[in-house]
Amino acid sequence: MTSGRARPAVLVARRVFPDVLAGLQRHFEVEANDTDEVWSPEELRQRLQGKAGALTTGSERISAELLAACPDLRVVANMAVGFNNFDVAACTAQGVLATNTPDVLTETTADFGFALLLATARRLTESEHFLRAGLWNRWSVDMFAGAEVHGSTLGILGMGRIGQGIARRGAHGFGMRVLYHNRSRLSPATEADCRAEWVPKADLLAQADHLVLVLPYSAASHHAIGAAELALMKPTATLVNIARGGIVDDEALAHALRTRQIAAAGLDVFEGEPTVHPELLALSNVVLTPHIASATLPTRRAMAQLAADNLVAFLVEGRALTPINPDVLTRVG
Repeated sequence: MTSGRARPAVLVARRVFPDVLAGLQRHFEVEANDTDEVWSPEELRQRLQGKAGALTTGSERISAELLAACPDLRVVANMAVGFNNFDVAACTAQGVLATNTPDVLTETTADFGFALLLATARRLTESEHFLRAGLWNRWSVDMFAGAEVHGSTLGILGMGRIGQGIARRGAHGFGMRVLYHNRSRLSPATEADCRAEWVPKADLLAQADHLVLVLPYSAASHHAIGAAELALMKPTATLVNIARGGIVDDEALAHALRTRQIAAAGLDVFEGEPTVHPELLALSNVVLTPHIASATLPTRRAMAQLAADNLVAFLVEGRALTPINPDVLTRVG
C-alpha cells in the first residue's frame, strides 16, 4: 500500500501501447501521459508525488534532487537499454530500484546500425536529395561514388550485444574484416563467432574503413570521439553513432566532415538531442536520423512490455527482471 491507496500508484511518463497500459491498470492506479508531452523536471517531480513506480524513457531525468523530493518512489523502469538519464548511485542510496530493457532491442538496433552504415557509405540520402531537387539529368562515372562496404574493414567501439550483432552482420554477410575495441576482450568463442579481432583504440581508429560506435554513455566515455580521435581516422573513413549523444564531440565531428578529414558520418544520436548541431544540419556528407535505431513496432512493444513487467515484478512480487542496481533487492528482501 502506498500513501493510503488500496493499490500502488505508478506514473507512465510517455505514451505507450494501450494493451501495455491496460496490463498496468490491472495492478496499479496509473497516471498516464496520453498527450506524450515531455514534462519539465518540475512537472515530473509534481506528478511523481505519491507514486511508487514510474515507467520512463530517455526523456525523463531521474536525478538525486528528484529522488529526494519523491519519498514514495520505489522503482523506475526505463524503456531503453541505456540509462544515462538515471543517477544510479542516487537511486541505490535512496533504495529505489532502477531497471532497463536489454536484449529485446539487440537485433533490431544492430539491423539499423548496419543500415545506417550502408546509407552513409553509399551516400543514399545525399543522392536522394539530389534526385528530388530535379538535378539528375545525366549519368557520370563518379556520380555519388561512395565507399566500398563488402570486403572492407569494420571497426566497432563497444562490443556488447549490439556491437556483436553488427560484427556478425559485417563478417558473415559482407565479408568484412572486423576489428573491435572494448574495455575487456570477448571470450575466444565469441570472437570466433563474430570473426572479430581486439585491437587498441588507436589502431581501431587508424585501420577502420567504417567505424561504428556502440558503447554506453558515461563520464568516462564522454567525447570518446573528439578532434584527436578523428585525426587518427582515414580521410576515406565513415563514422556511425547509434550509441548515445555525448560520446561524439559533435562540433569536432562537424569540422572533420566539413574539411573532409573523414568522408562521411551517419548519426542517430546527438549531444543535447532533440537539438542537432546546426553545422551538422548544413552538411551533405552526413546521414541524420532522429534516434530511431530500435524503432520497429514489435521491438518498441517488447521494450514497453518489459518496462511494465519490471514494475509489476517489483511492486507486486518483490523481484526484478532486469535490474541495473540489484543491490536494492537485498534491502527489500
